[in-house]
Amino acid sequence: MHIPNGTTAELELVTFQQALAAANTPSEEYDVEKWLYAPNFYSEYRYILGTRGKNPLICIGINPSTAKPDDLDNTLKSVERIALGNGYDSFIMFNVYAQRATDPDAMEKTCNTQLHKENLEAFRYVLSISQKPAVWAAWGTIIEKRDYLPQCLRDMLAEGERYGASWYCAGAVSKKGHPHHPLYLRKDEKLKPFDIHGYLLGV
Repeated sequence: MHIPNGTTAELELVTFQQALAAANTPSEEYDVEKWLYAPNFYSEYRYILGTRGKNPLICIGINPSTAKPDDLDNTLKSVERIALGNGYDSFIMFNVYAQRATDPDAMEKTCNTQLHKENLEAFRYVLSISQKPAVWAAWGTIIEKRDYLPQCLRDMLAEGERYGASWYCAGAVSKKGHPHHPLYLRKDEKLKPFDIHGYLLGV
């Protein structure tokens, strides 16, 4: 089980552009023609994990866990199933904050602004892949865990608007309006429009 060994401020971060270059380089660990994985090694943070295609569904969680190419956890298996079931040819798992933590309570208490900056660079790249980016809000109530998460999400919304992104959710929203987490959704669940602007007024 992965537990953060410390704060990400203690790490020498790989920039997203460096991570992307490595992710596009052939690997003995997995098929880079199929998978998009940045950084392309297991570390304390992850920008992107997904499959390659021209029309990906971009799923937004709060923070990455232990999944990697050819070893998806149940959340990622559900994400892939919902993406394909809604007519997308691939999926990309992205997160509001890039620090890995099996337990969200173990996330660092203070936002690492450099990590957030690189995460936004990764989001711009993800948005650029398709002509009409589709973003699936899927973070559940975990966004309440840290005060900095809503602002990180607002920064992502601003980037999404530059690329004409459409926002969706799947399943029922919580009483506070949080979009449903990918786990425990019906395998044939259909996406529906999500009012991200209205939602951010309340968090």
